[in-house]
Amino acid sequence: MLHIQGLPLGDYQTNCYILWGENASSCVVIDPGYDAQRILQQIAQLGLSVEAIFLTHGHFDHVGAVEEIVQKTGCALWMHQADWAIEPGYGIAQLFPLANCDFCPVNFYDHHQQIFAARLTFRIWQTPGHTWGSVCIGCEDVLFTGDTLFAGSIGRTDFPHSHHPTMLDSLNFLKSQDKDYTLYPGHGEASSLSYEKKYNPFLTL
Repeated sequence: MLHIQGLPLGDYQTNCYILWGENASSCVVIDPGYDAQRILQQIAQLGLSVEAIFLTHGHFDHVGAVEEIVQKTGCALWMHQADWAIEPGYGIAQLFPLANCDFCPVNFYDHHQQIFAARLTFRIWQTPGHTWGSVCIGCEDVLFTGDTLFAGSIGRTDFPHSHHPTMLDSLNFLKSQDKDYTLYPGHGEASSLSYEKKYNPFLTL
């Protein structure tokens, strides 16, 4: 059984998610963008340790608390290599703070990879567009969509290392899924894939 606790954090109210399975002693943290102390306090109150951090992409508002959490817990870090192996350029260090980071070993996702952590099985779908390294993370009947798909909207594609035609391909991939999922996005309220396929203007094209 999947347990989820969401924490909207920071100026951009980025959704950080704490996940753990039944009888688990550890948890997974998705997109700890801000306020490592608050995240760790919440995890301690749950009586859990941090096993891993999973990132939906590498933007600053989704990764700002990563280094502190890793250093304090020794947990594993997972992200897509495309948001790590980025050539330096104007504003890149601010937009992608973990680019080429070396404060800990980094585990890189593969498309359709399964990862076992906190007594749960996670599935990785590569969904580039908002960034080249954007992914959606599935667990049971839930999909964490980062800034690929929001309730009623999608992530921006006018940033460096964004690409709108590729985003449309990723949205078509999500739209092609027959199974319904509860969607937990990087910002805003939860939704469902069936609802977004019916009402989201970017999925009804």
